[in-house]
Amino acid sequence: MIDEIEKPMSVSGLTAIVKELLEGTLPAVLVEGEISNCRPASSGHLYFTLKDKAAMLQAVMFRYRSKTLGFEPADGALVRARGAISVYAARGQYQMIVERLERAGEGDILAMLEERKRELAAEGLFDESRKRALPRFPSRVAVVTSPGGAAIRDILNVLKRRNAGMDVVVLPALSKARRPLRK
Repeated sequence: MIDEIEKPMSVSGLTAIVKELLEGTLPAVLVEGEISNCRPASSGHLYFTLKDKAAMLQAVMFRYRSKTLGFEPADGALVRARGAISVYAARGQYQMIVERLERAGEGDILAMLEERKRELAAEGLFDESRKRALPRFPSRVAVVTSPGGAAIRDILNVLKRRNAGMDVVVLPALSKARRPLRK
């Protein structure tokens, strides 16, 4: 174990030590998680996040590996990823370099969304008779967000520039800590 270091070091120097420790000691890993923020790059690389209920891990699958996939990875898919843990020094983040990716079923988040969709459909909320045409120039919008966050300030700023007379209703979103659990 490294004792306390008295001499200041650079951010890149510390990151290099973390990279060496992490990449030098961890073997290849097999991780199961739900895909989120899946975004194929024009280079052919596939960038995504693996999530479970308590944590998330950034992942990349390079073009030469992603070409061999037998399925199209998508948000909400539960997968098993095999690969190595690496440190992306430019951001000081650890990530998984995925060598193999296989389906493992449907993810919890996607299952919850599908269940909610079925419940709302059973209530008749998707019936064609309930649909109304959107007004060409709405006079009121509702925004679901944190009332004190940067998002609402940005929205209000843009609306002030583009449509100063617009009525904005802010519906406060519950934070993750206060959000009720549904089963």
